[in-house]
Amino acid sequence: MTLADTPTAIETENDLLARIGALSTSGLSDALDRLGIDGQALGIAPIDRSFRLIGRAWTLRYGPVGADRGTVGDYIDDMGPDDVIVLDNQGRLDATVWGDLLTTTAHRRRVAGTVIDGVCRDVDRSLSLGYPIFSRGNWMRTGKDRVRVEATQVPVSIGGIRVEPGDFLRGDGDGLVVVPAARANEIVVAAEEIENAEQSIREAVEAGVSLREARIRHRYHDLQHHTPDGEGDA
Repeated sequence: MTLADTPTAIETENDLLARIGALSTSGLSDALDRLGIDGQALGIAPIDRSFRLIGRAWTLRYGPVGADRGTVGDYIDDMGPDDVIVLDNQGRLDATVWGDLLTTTAHRRRVAGTVIDGVCRDVDRSLSLGYPIFSRGNWMRTGKDRVRVEATQVPVSIGGIRVEPGDFLRGDGDGLVVVPAARANEIVVAAEEIENAEQSIREAVEAGVSLREARIRHRYHDLQHHTPDGEGDA
């Protein structure tokens, strides 16, 4: 398949989720570059490289405690399938906002996964249950009496990328990509074109074609090229 071949139209939200889930973060990243959209969350990685994540963002923003201490939040009982819990702890590495009890409950409720701009703890529970967590790392120090909920279901920042409630998130062994809901369709179509072209290059190389020739044949160097306003896109 070449860039001239356009994938079929996206008809439903479930269709969109399935098609995003079938794409790699690398393919989505290249599509974001082509369209001039920032969506690659820097420094956010899976606790286990085998973890895969796809769903829509439910957001929460934390801040440091004040005189009234505040709370870390009791939101988990309202979450369900296709929800990705997105916790903005401002990149803090000295206090966790996710641990054993949250992992256990989220897994039981079939939540799609958790993304943290900060750290988690009790990772053995996440690994034993296969519950996907993407974060800046893990440490054992609790966030209780150190952080408090500032707001829920508001725009947050994860790895330097804005995430709005309802945005799509895709995670794999290479990291996390944010797919803005407002532009999800065009991002998916572009990513599918890119991944299909790269698959054609791979197949050509395996059939004995030189990488140089395969790249020329399938216009490899144009795959992620950004043209303002989409003009001249291959």
